[in-house]
Amino acid sequence: MMTIRAANGCSSVLRSPPSLHALRRLCFCCRPRALRTSSHAAAALRCERSSSGHGRGGGGAARSYCVHSLVESVIEELRESRRRRLACSASNRMALTSSGELLEDKLVNRALEKGLLLEFKKDSEKVLLAVTQRPDGKKNWMVSDQNGVTSSIKPQQITFIVPGVENFDQKEISDFVQRAEDNLDPTLLEFAWVELLEKNKSVTAEELAEMIFGSSEPLESYCAHLLLSKDEIYFTILEAKGSRRIYGPRPAAQVEEQMRRKLAREAAEKEIEEFVQLLTSAKSMPFPAKPRKSTWLAEEKIRKKIESLECYAIDACKNDEQRKLAGVILKAMGLTKTASSAVNLLIDIGYFPVHVNLDLLKLNVHTVHSDEIISAAESLLSQSVDLDESDRKDLTDLKVYAIDVDEADELDDALSATRLPDGRIKVWIHVADPARFVRPGSVVDREAMKRGTSIFLPTATYPMFPEKLAMEALSLKQGELCNAVTVSVVLHSDGSIAEFTVDNSVIKPTYMLTYESASELIHLNLEEEIELKILSEAAVLRLRWRRQQGAIDTATLETRIKVPDPEEPEPKIKLYVEDQAEPAMRLVSEMMILCGEVIASYGSQNNIPLPYRGQPQSNIDVSAFSHIPEGPVRSSALVKIMRAAEFDFGKPIRHGVLGIPGYVQFTSPIRRYMDLLAHYQLKAFLRGESLPFSAGQLEGIASSVNMNARLAKKICNMSLRYWTLEFLRRQPKEKRYHALILRFIKDRIAALLLVEVGLQASAWVSVGRDIGDKTVVRVEESHPRDDFLSLKEVI
Repeated sequence: MMTIRAANGCSSVLRSPPSLHALRRLCFCCRPRALRTSSHAAAALRCERSSSGHGRGGGGAARSYCVHSLVESVIEELRESRRRRLACSASNRMALTSSGELLEDKLVNRALEKGLLLEFKKDSEKVLLAVTQRPDGKKNWMVSDQNGVTSSIKPQQITFIVPGVENFDQKEISDFVQRAEDNLDPTLLEFAWVELLEKNKSVTAEELAEMIFGSSEPLESYCAHLLLSKDEIYFTILEAKGSRRIYGPRPAAQVEEQMRRKLAREAAEKEIEEFVQLLTSAKSMPFPAKPRKSTWLAEEKIRKKIESLECYAIDACKNDEQRKLAGVILKAMGLTKTASSAVNLLIDIGYFPVHVNLDLLKLNVHTVHSDEIISAAESLLSQSVDLDESDRKDLTDLKVYAIDVDEADELDDALSATRLPDGRIKVWIHVADPARFVRPGSVVDREAMKRGTSIFLPTATYPMFPEKLAMEALSLKQGELCNAVTVSVVLHSDGSIAEFTVDNSVIKPTYMLTYESASELIHLNLEEEIELKILSEAAVLRLRWRRQQGAIDTATLETRIKVPDPEEPEPKIKLYVEDQAEPAMRLVSEMMILCGEVIASYGSQNNIPLPYRGQPQSNIDVSAFSHIPEGPVRSSALVKIMRAAEFDFGKPIRHGVLGIPGYVQFTSPIRRYMDLLAHYQLKAFLRGESLPFSAGQLEGIASSVNMNARLAKKICNMSLRYWTLEFLRRQPKEKRYHALILRFIKDRIAALLLVEVGLQASAWVSVGRDIGDKTVVRVEESHPRDDFLSLKEVI
């Protein structure tokens, strides 16, 4: 019999004689429960006292005799107990079921009645013991669990009905659970598994209780159920019906595999525990002392776990294993399994900066160029030959103004102007010439195409070209000879185009001006800067002419933010609000539109496929908006009804919003790939070479490039909004902001434009306010990470 085999298996140990712990184990494992309070227990106690040296005389021989006598008496008692059980009738016996025996009888569920003790699933991870109270409907039952909570459960929630129990007192559940937990010993399953595997037999929980405890009383049966339900090594469920289960021993090979998996799992759990300690330690450190990001990535085991958290934070897990690992770590840290929990944890340990740009990570934006691209760019600089050198016009005698924001890194356009003897104005729009270095289809070109555009964020610039190209070789520089493509235009007195040329050129930029300094110079009207005054006059003529052609003015307030030290917990935020109607901004805008119109005309005259851009006007009647104040409020109303831009790659299409017959973006080839495509086509035509792209090829390229450009614009807008909200969060609570009412969203909730920060938001405004009115608001709450802003009108 099994219990005797277990005892005999220990006989070699007993010869030497056994330790007190081994003797206790032997007695517990081998004897039936009925023996636990018998004379054998007393004998065991006497043996323990003797073996520990408390008896008088006898020494080792007495201990050996005592132990062997005990073993023999235990074995004899077990044999007698087995004989008595075998003599019992079949109806009263818990016999083991052979593999060929029918199992239906053992799967019969006990009918529910009041006073039963049962185990049920509270949720996916928690089980409780409860006493049945009364039916609840046709199938459900009201039960009172070990925590004193009464609830209704479904039959399918029941996992075990403790046998032999009637009218159980709910107050005794906790004591019952504690005694069961104290009596659990998973090693007993191994003994039972050996026996059952050898005989190819299966068991119920009650039968297992009889085997390992010598009794199938309620407590023993529940202990056996707990051992089986928690076991992942030795047994598997053969049959199940309701709360009844029949278990069978796993094959030896399978047990070995399960053991291997268990060891691997335990090792993994230990790794998680050690990793959690690292995380906890890093969280407690002051910001300057926290480990750098590179430290977390140095060791493979740690890197794997950190990367799982990062992927979880941005919802980019590569597989279920990575997602599960992140969940395990978050749970071990006592955090909810959410992306925001992962983000906050990574910030707390110093892996993410406090103001991490999650959108860059989520959208997998490449913020650095690979070594291959950088190397290819350097080769271009060292080996490139200017194919247009002999064809370039020398325009170095012109005064050249480059006007941009003060922190611009890529300067790709500049302006010149003069008044002709007949009084007409001639302007030159000089555009950087990246196609001098970069060839279509080259490694550098393919990378630029993939990016589609440079990305300008408050915290950084991620150029379309490697920095050495974008910010050095290709960019226009003050006081240096620079290769360019120059569009020269003579204007009629009404602002329309009289004549134009497109040429390769060499220029020498005279001034690098910010919009603020350029506007100031225009206002000063200095005689020595007459060329800037002429440019401003040309811009006024052009704007007037375009409006006559149906152009729609969409000038508004534009926010610009610079955060020089974004890795700091509280970085400085420099916020500027620019009015697009300011003279310098109008000047640059009008000249860029003029250049785009000329390139479209030039392409049309010479049948050059180009990315011609248009925008249907949709028959907008601007006079219908005359009751709305001019400026940002009217611009906002007009923009809301405009249709999206369209492209044609064979011929120009009207751009109704700009009020011109055709338009090609051409003035930003360092930062926009669509502009670079136009340069490729035009440069080839000027050289007399075959055009690199057909209209169909341009359309295919534009589809991908425009998608990336829209993505980049979305990232820029989200980052700008984040830092604007962060700026507002830091302001004193009592600070007031002027706001323009743009429109009403619902009832008295209005869309507002905060003038001091250039941000659109919404708030309730008082009765009597109308579109275009000014009001004053204060910030109630601002949470940039949640993109939440609450404003309240100050009455």
